[in-house]
Amino acid sequence: MLAALRGPDVMAETYSGPRLADLTETLARADSMLRTARRAAAPEAKAARQDYRQAIAQLESVTQHAAKTTVARALDAPDGFRERLVQFWADHFTTVARARRDRPLPATLVEEAIRPHITDRFADMLRAVIQHPAMLGYLDQSRSFGPNSRIGQRRSRGLNENLAREVLELHTLGSGYTQEDVTQMAELLTGLTVGKSGPTFDSRRAEPGPESVLGKVYEGDSLGAVLKALDDLAEHPNTAAHLARKLAVHFVSDQPNPDLVQALTDAWRASGGDMLAVAEALLTQPAAWSKLQEKARQPFDFLVASLRALGVDGADVMRMSDAVFRQVVLTPLAAMGQPWQSPPGPDGWPEAAEAWITPEAMAIRITWAMDMPAQLVNPLPDPVALMTRALGSHVGERLAWAIPRAESAREAVGLVLASPEFNRR
Repeated sequence: MLAALRGPDVMAETYSGPRLADLTETLARADSMLRTARRAAAPEAKAARQDYRQAIAQLESVTQHAAKTTVARALDAPDGFRERLVQFWADHFTTVARARRDRPLPATLVEEAIRPHITDRFADMLRAVIQHPAMLGYLDQSRSFGPNSRIGQRRSRGLNENLAREVLELHTLGSGYTQEDVTQMAELLTGLTVGKSGPTFDSRRAEPGPESVLGKVYEGDSLGAVLKALDDLAEHPNTAAHLARKLAVHFVSDQPNPDLVQALTDAWRASGGDMLAVAEALLTQPAAWSKLQEKARQPFDFLVASLRALGVDGADVMRMSDAVFRQVVLTPLAAMGQPWQSPPGPDGWPEAAEAWITPEAMAIRITWAMDMPAQLVNPLPDPVALMTRALGSHVGERLAWAIPRAESAREAVGLVLASPEFNRR
């Protein structure tokens, strides 16, 4: 797995994802048409509304294509660990579209700021994410002005602390900071915004003078000061401990072995946040392999694992019509409690098993397991072979007894996919 992780990103080359630059013209057209529709006289406004709907339809098509790409990559990846890391960091740096025109933006953040950096220093990823328009828009950075900046004073505008708070609380430290650190970080970040050509640093809105975050002083009216602060946060001991535990919880157990967490923390600190070194520590620690099937599969994981078990590959997914893909993946995801790229808050999806394994959610998984396979593959795979291939040594006695005795292949396949063993990893 490490050798593949060090190699080229084969899936990014096979299934290309959306880039913000490719969407700029359509986003601008949607914004322009919406303004015209609101201000123009009736005939012109009607035409503008039609053009606006067309632009939004194009953007939503990009969003659905990005979802297909994510599933296709997960199914076909020769190095599945890379795809799991991408999903982990995408959730860690959660963004959600605020409006219909923004729906492709979370996917562009993953493609441009997360995926290229999963084997780099964490500081490199942090820099890229915090400057990305998807993150700046989601956390309202465009509403944050230095109170003493030129624009702030002229418009009587002030700070918005959303981005600063999440950088400290969720993205890096987790704990060990004060409200004053949040305020000072917010002042430091005030120059970050999105201009006509993309993310930029606007000194006219930046709070002048130095800011002090965690006792370190930064000159707050330059991009260099912002990046230095992010680098310092990325290498802080609290960040190492916070993210080491989060990695262990996600990949191994809701209650991870303290020795594993410490080993990941030590690897983080020794390497300066080199994420390839941390990944190596995760894969080589015996404690990481001592608690198999400790984690509940989240809905996305369940659907990908089910499709893979049935023999569906990435090309099959990319060939699906939008309507079929919604029926097979997107609508079930939402029904199971994990609507595509729409977590409930900036802290992403919950990890605890009880958040996902509920009577209502399991009923939906069982329905999918019983009804969907026959619509996807014909003939259905041999249920015993499917069970053995998908579960290996984790097949329980009850399941091994039930599958050969099922009344039909449809029922037997459904029992495998709905089983407790399959719904854990």
